[in-house]
Parts: sequence; C-alpha cells; structure tokens
Amino acid sequence: MVPDKEAQNSHLGVYQRPEEEPRITATEIIAAALSLVWLLAAGGFFLILGPGDSEFDSIRFVMILIAVFMPVAMIWVGALAVRASVTMREESRRLQSAISAMRQTYLSQQHGGAASQTVEKKLEEIVAAQRKTESTLATFTSIRPGAVPPEDKLAIPSPALAEEQGLLALGTPSESLAPPLSVADFIKALNFPETAEDKEGFRALRRALADRNVGQLVHAAQDVLTLISQDGIYMDDLRPDRAKPDVWRKFAEGVRGASVAPLGGVRDRSSLALAAGRMKQDAIFRDAVHHFLRKFDRTFAEFEKTATDEEIAALSDTRTARAFMLLGRVTGTFD
Repeated sequence: MVPDKEAQNSHLGVYQRPEEEPRITATEIIAAALSLVWLLAAGGFFLILGPGDSEFDSIRFVMILIAVFMPVAMIWVGALAVRASVTMREESRRLQSAISAMRQTYLSQQHGGAASQTVEKKLEEIVAAQRKTESTLATFTSIRPGAVPPEDKLAIPSPALAEEQGLLALGTPSESLAPPLSVADFIKALNFPETAEDKEGFRALRRALADRNVGQLVHAAQDVLTLISQDGIYMDDLRPDRAKPDVWRKFAEGVRGASVAPLGGVRDRSSLALAAGRMKQDAIFRDAVHHFLRKFDRTFAEFEKTATDEEIAALSDTRTARAFMLLGRVTGTFD
C-alpha cells in the first residue's frame, strides 16, 4: 500500500460519504423573493385602495386572504416541485451508478475467474502465515497509564526481546530494527486519513504498515472498508451505541454472549441488511470479513493487556472498530 493509493481511496469516498449539497438552493431564494414582492405589491394595493366600507364582510375578507396568499402558496408549490425534480434526478443518477457497479461486479465474478483465484490464493497465504506466527505483538508492551500522555507513550520491548535484538546478525529483516509503534499512531492508523491532505494520518498509517502484525490488520480493514463502500455503506454514517471499556475487556478475555452484546451497537438496518446479504452471496467478501474479524480479535486482545480505558474508548471510535461492530453483529461474533 502506498500513500498515493490511500489518498485516492480517501478522496473517492471509500471511508466517508461525499459532502452533500447545501439545503437552501437558488430555487428557494427565488421563491422567497417572489413571495416578498407579491406581498409588498398586495399590501401597497390595499393601502392605496383604502378600507372601503366600514361594515365587516366575512366573504369579502376571505376573498382578500385568498387573493393575497394563494399566489404565495403557488410560488412555493412550484419551488418544491422544482427541488423534488432535482432530487429525483440525482437519486436516479446514483441508482444508475449503483446498478452499473453491481453489473460490473457480477461480470467480473463471472468472467474474471483468474482474478478471483488470485485473491483467494492471497487470502489463503495470509491465513497460513498468520497461523505460523507465534510471536506476540511488541507494539503494546508499554507501561500502563500514568506517567506520560497517550500521544507520547511508545511500546517498550521486553528485556528478553531487547537482549535478542542486541544479538541480531546480518540479514535481519528491517521490521525487526524499526522503532516500536506508539499507541497514538496505532489508533490514528486504524481510523485512516481523514482527507488526501491529512499528512499526520498518512504518517501514522505508514508507521503502522511498517509493523508486521498491525500492517496485516490495516490491510484487512482497508479491504473490507473498500468492499462495503461499494454497497454504499460508509463508516462515517454509522452512529453505533458506545460500549464501556469493561465490555471490550471482557471480549478480549474471550467472554461471549449477553455480557458483550453491547459491542454490536450498530443499529442501521439498511447497512446490516446489505452486509448480511453480501455475506451470503459473495464468497470473496465473506473470506475477507472473517479474515478481518480474526485479525482484529487477536490484535485487540494484545492491545487490551496494556491499554487504558481512554485508549480503548478512542480505538472503539475508529472506522476500523465501527466496521468490526457492524460485521461482528452480522456474523454473530457477539452471540
């Protein structure tokens, strides 16, 4: 993964939905101006005409109200019709784009057998390498809260690991010599850069990718975020119920059932339905989701051992954690 690709994905709205148009448009401004002009003209007319007969005529009063306010109502009916037409055209365009994307996906699945086999082979290689890895994350072996703020607290290797690194010979992989990843960079990397200009976000992402274990989680998260964005599911649109850090700690300890059910706090029915439907129909998506859930589970289990409640709360608000809540609920991980 290179920064150019990450910037392109962020710019295309993989992680967040593109900004919407302003609510007040030129149509509403014109309608308001016409309404004001008409009301002023009608008021001036009745001021020039005078009160007329002193006796109150209810029928005449109702006719005057209709004559004054009916054109205003017609103006706003026309304005709403114009706005509804614009909205319908925009929705039609989005629907056509979605249908076109689904059609291309279907054709690629039907005629891209070689590409599918390549993706499946890559996933199998990742899983095999994961099973062979017995070393734990050195990323989060930091001192538990207190002395320094989370931004400056770096992971500190164990003495045994430090002694082993002191005896490194020639040919040692570069990742073994890289400095440990800070908790702040780890959390920022799991949230991914906000925009293509988010230099700090890309810096944290590059440092996370340099770590072997965290890099695998970041790649897995980006894969599922890219796939679910094809169905119009964006993490910035989700507002899951917040679970307490104690619930996250129970999950890291292997607890399942009702006590960790609050982790599945995503309530958006359309996102849940779209993700569940694709899990049943798309084998590649299903494999990517299960791989991502395994990586998040194992990485978080190591992270929880030394993380503070504040750090767990910050991690739970990242785009990666929201994807975990959504897909974990769809797959029944919290049951």
